[in-house]
Amino acid sequence: MQLRHQILALATVPLILAIVAVTWLITWQSTNLARASIDTFERNMLQAKQDELLNLTNLALSAIDGIYANAGPEDEEAKEQVKAILNALDYGEDGYFFVYDYDGVNVVHPRQTYRPGQNWLDLYDPNGDRVIYNLIEKAKEGGGLHQYLWEKPSAGVMAEKVSFAVGLDKWEWMLGTGVYLDDVYAQTAAAHEDLRKTINSTFLTVVLIAVPAVLLVFAWLMGLNLHERRMADHKLKELTQRVIDTQEEERTRIARELHDGISQILIGVRYAIDLARRKVESGAEGAPEAIGKGADALNGAIKEVRRLSHDLRPGALDDLGLSAALEALIHNFAERTGIKVSLEAVAFKNMLLPEARTALYRVAQEALNNIDRHAAATEVTIALSSPHGRVQMVITDNGKGFSSDNDRKGGLGLRNMQERMAHFGGSMLVETSPSGTTLRALLPKSVFIRQPRLAEVA
Repeated sequence: MQLRHQILALATVPLILAIVAVTWLITWQSTNLARASIDTFERNMLQAKQDELLNLTNLALSAIDGIYANAGPEDEEAKEQVKAILNALDYGEDGYFFVYDYDGVNVVHPRQTYRPGQNWLDLYDPNGDRVIYNLIEKAKEGGGLHQYLWEKPSAGVMAEKVSFAVGLDKWEWMLGTGVYLDDVYAQTAAAHEDLRKTINSTFLTVVLIAVPAVLLVFAWLMGLNLHERRMADHKLKELTQRVIDTQEEERTRIARELHDGISQILIGVRYAIDLARRKVESGAEGAPEAIGKGADALNGAIKEVRRLSHDLRPGALDDLGLSAALEALIHNFAERTGIKVSLEAVAFKNMLLPEARTALYRVAQEALNNIDRHAAATEVTIALSSPHGRVQMVITDNGKGFSSDNDRKGGLGLRNMQERMAHFGGSMLVETSPSGTTLRALLPKSVFIRQPRLAEVA
């Protein structure tokens, strides 16, 4: 029982592994797809920020173009006008324009008023980036983007910022503006958190569905195993009871044979011997005749013992083969019952397995016993042949047949015969009618020790 439980447990392991593998694959694919979508969203947001910076820078350049284009390199009045425009040209809490000269001195910074007039060329952010120097270099190159850490005015904390710097070469100024990226990163972080929660929820859902399903399958297998075991136990009990019934029936038959046959004969022998002894003692005549009668009765007892022995295990079955054993069986049966029996047999000596020979003999023996007890037949035919390399025995009688379907299926003798054939992978069919019954026993090729040749079966 423990081994079968282990086999059932092992049978569910591939199912569990398959569910885990499918769940992992779906989760992995979903995670990669979602992460790709989030990365695409982040890139699109950053690109939108960069496009916004370009538009804002162009807006600022348009605002000062009328003044800057007509001013000279040393036009201080024009510079002051441009400073005023850029200081006023802000957008939102954290949107503003800043200006540094190429030496790093701050010219315009509307949010950090302490910066103008001071040189910030060597200013580094917490990541070690030389911010103002790099922005000026971008401006000298004709304009470009640069990302760094800078204090966010609305929050007062350092945050990621990307700025676009362009040069006003006539005045050697760097004009720039930037946008903070913390809102973009916050949105992507929120998306990643939602992804993590979704993955956990999906995995939990799969587990809640898969685990009960696996347990249900395992419970079903266990229930099926228990049901099969109970069925097997029931069948085993039935088989055991049938074996016991068969043994008791055979013992009853032998006891009846001993009582009605041998016992009565031996009693006759005893009376004959007693009679002969009295005649001898009294000197009366007839003692030899009494002894002769006793001897004849004793010979009858010996024949009866031989018949019983033959019924239990015929020696001809082992010594001469199935056909000879069947001939002896039907001869004794006909002599005992008066029913005419004919045999048409193929010689199977030394070709069939001993167990197969015994099974066929017992089937014939049981069939004849049933005919004697129930069929009221006067003629019986037994045909033993080898169609298509198999063994077939057909027993036909002209009796009254079976009275009902239950008699045909429920008889202990018939069930024993069917089980004998099924043991070798064979079959047994019974056809009955009021005009007689035909029993057909068929065994496969596997019961042959060697295949018969035409000369042997002719």
